[in-house]
Amino acid sequence: MKLPGTIILSRPDNLGDAVLTLPMAGAIKKRSPGTRIIALVKRYTEPLWRQCTHVDGTIALEVLQAAGVNAPDQLKKLGADAIVHVFPQREVAQWAKQAGIPWRIGTSHRLWHWGTCNKRVHFSRKNSDLHEAQLNFELLAPFGMNVPELQKLSPLMGLHLPEADVAVRHLLRPDKINVILHPLKVTGAAWGLPNFGELMRSMDPARYHVLLTGTKAEAEVYRKALPLELPHITDTGGTLSLEQLMGLIGKVDALVAASTGPLHIAAAAGIRTIGLFNMRRPLHPGRWAPLGPDAHVLVQDPGCPQCKRGQPCDCITRIPVARVLELLPE
Repeated sequence: MKLPGTIILSRPDNLGDAVLTLPMAGAIKKRSPGTRIIALVKRYTEPLWRQCTHVDGTIALEVLQAAGVNAPDQLKKLGADAIVHVFPQREVAQWAKQAGIPWRIGTSHRLWHWGTCNKRVHFSRKNSDLHEAQLNFELLAPFGMNVPELQKLSPLMGLHLPEADVAVRHLLRPDKINVILHPLKVTGAAWGLPNFGELMRSMDPARYHVLLTGTKAEAEVYRKALPLELPHITDTGGTLSLEQLMGLIGKVDALVAASTGPLHIAAAAGIRTIGLFNMRRPLHPGRWAPLGPDAHVLVQDPGCPQCKRGQPCDCITRIPVARVLELLPE
């Protein structure tokens, strides 16, 4: 079937989820190059969406919220023929209906979609064996589009990182192998600061240069636990904008992290990426592994009984530092 002329992909949530939505835009453009794609997102993720070659424009959720009762008029001005609620949000669904967008697609599992969406897709993310990026494609079923095989998603990303500015380039050491360590994460299991500290001490200063990344709040935590005094460490925590972080990621040789936005950005951009996971649903690598041509995943116990039972588990913290070292560029 012919795709609508303008489609809004509504994904106003976090950075990692945003990256894994980019293949949807790529698939739409591959099938219908003339279709215009607008991303409705949180303001802080807009720089990422603007680096995707498949996305024609963005609008921030905060802009619509500030418009109050005029939010539907703001949506109407976009001239959208369809909106896909990839991340369901009640107020966005209500605005879309009030704006009279002809195709309003959402999951049937959200009660408010029964009153706001005229195309409802029946599927569940919680217990699915599909990757998060594949699950997003379920919402394109009303357009006659199928869920692709996992290996076909990475080429659909269309993510091109910005050039690093002068300040970012000065952080790099051209004579060393530059590696980003992103030691903390907001949700889910983390590898642990003791492991990151051991990794930093194990990396040969004659060969490696380590750049620590994180928000200002995260940096205040990891600075108390990590050996920042080592000569091959540069701490960038809380100093980089998202544009600068993406520019830095595009210049390094590798990135190590648990399942975080920077991990998924690096993988999508083709950077050597080492992701650290446990097997507990729904945050296991089968659902959240980074997608990219040089992406690697480490777990300690693929058959971990505690993870299988959905119980709290620290098996991710037992992934040996040596396994990470083996995957770092030579």
